[in-house]
Amino acid sequence: MKLSHLARLCLCAALPLMATACTTPVKGPDYTAFRSAKPRSILVLPPVNHTPDVNASTGLIAQMTHPLAEGGYYVVPVAVEIETFRQNGLDTPDDIMQAPAAKLQSVFGADAALYTTITAYGSVYQVLSSNTVVTATSKLVDLKTGSVLWSGSGTANSGDVGDPQVAAGGIIGLLVTAAVKQAVHNLTDQSFDVAHVAAERLLRVGPPDGLLYGPRSVKYGTD
Repeated sequence: MKLSHLARLCLCAALPLMATACTTPVKGPDYTAFRSAKPRSILVLPPVNHTPDVNASTGLIAQMTHPLAEGGYYVVPVAVEIETFRQNGLDTPDDIMQAPAAKLQSVFGADAALYTTITAYGSVYQVLSSNTVVTATSKLVDLKTGSVLWSGSGTANSGDVGDPQVAAGGIIGLLVTAAVKQAVHNLTDQSFDVAHVAAERLLRVGPPDGLLYGPRSVKYGTD
């Protein structure tokens, strides 16, 4: 079947637009400030907890050092950091977040600080399902200038670490499965394992939108 004259004109007009759409690159994050600052050391501040679980901040910060160290950064020891804050009357993440950047830099000697907020942490139980979810957002701030060098988010759920399987059919089977999952989550505090995956995703290093590689990484300067 031959194309009509009008159809050919429409097709010819559409082709340049289609080509432009296909070749236009997706704009990534701006790393200009990050590359200029060249942070070598990071202070991981206790995450602010916006969830009902009182263990959220402790559970997540325990997992955050590893991806940063693997990415090539020196991370201020969390235990030393928290004890220092405590001795200076800063006992909660909310209080710590209010500390001036210049003061943090003078006390800990770090180049940058990681500010984190937890928006989901723990098990959610519904009639036919149960799931453990951890979600957080972070921003890396230059302690000398106060500039935001990078920001990102990460989330994970119980499916990322494996859930118990119960062989049962029908509505009763679904209820039993949900009950077993909830019991396992409560007994094993699965949030801690899910937080590990969430932290790895949150603080991923490398393209397309993760942190830049740190100076201790063999990939430093390649991104």
